[in-house]
Amino acid sequence: MKIGFIGLGAMGMPMAKNLLKDPENTVFAYDLVERTREIAREQGMTVFQTAREVAENAEILFLSLPNANIVEVTLKSIFTPGNNSLTVSTIADVSTIAPKSSVHFGKWCEEEGIKYMDCPVSGGVGGAEKGTLTFMVGGEKASFEKILPVLKQIGKNIYHMGDVGSGSAVKIVNNYILACNMISTVEGLILGTKMGLDVRTMYDIINKSSGRSFITDNKLPNFIIPRKFDGGFAINLQQKDLRLALDSGAYETVPLFMGTLASQVFESAIAKGLGAQDITSVLKIYEELIDMNVE
Repeated sequence: MKIGFIGLGAMGMPMAKNLLKDPENTVFAYDLVERTREIAREQGMTVFQTAREVAENAEILFLSLPNANIVEVTLKSIFTPGNNSLTVSTIADVSTIAPKSSVHFGKWCEEEGIKYMDCPVSGGVGGAEKGTLTFMVGGEKASFEKILPVLKQIGKNIYHMGDVGSGSAVKIVNNYILACNMISTVEGLILGTKMGLDVRTMYDIINKSSGRSFITDNKLPNFIIPRKFDGGFAINLQQKDLRLALDSGAYETVPLFMGTLASQVFESAIAKGLGAQDITSVLKIYEELIDMNVE
């Protein structure tokens, strides 16, 4: 299979590398950063200097980009007037963007004779490296069936959600819940600490009780207890996804009270220079307020 990959960041690079494990795959790649292109070439990818060249050689094209604006710029560079040399038939966009943006890009690609699938993922960098990502796919059923064998090479749990935009919708719902859980868990831990509780005891009891969540099961033992805040899911990215959810709430006239408050906390953390750290580092905001550490 001739597969294109545009955007070789923390998620894109390991996904593209996993596609290389199938000897029948040829991976054509492009990234804006020259050093990243060099690394891709060293990994065995065929690297081009423009996104358009990738689309002129691949059959299925993956986009893994930071936001909808960059997706739009990339598509514009591919759909240049008079360019009749495109070989790509399906675009699988794994970027986390608003559902309405996915719908817009889907209509645009349809006008160009190309099928567009919004395929956001969950599982983080670790899941990308291990090939165990969860894919939430929106688009035509026939197009989903076409890219499914490729998705199985880089993911474990793959769901067809419905029309274009539905994959993006469930992704931002998931990350909205994650954001709210993060803040509520930190506030609970802060309250417990103030009342004299030990964090390890809280961890043991909460994970055997109804307060258990991904945050308490994963983030608490791996980040908060050892006070390791580097890596993981950066606050900057969480805040971006949370804003997408809040914007969607406004668009759909749905009140999102908890998310609005959570966004304010994440924004405070960013203002204090914590944006590149894992979302668990919002703990530091609360610790400063009570002048105590959770330990």
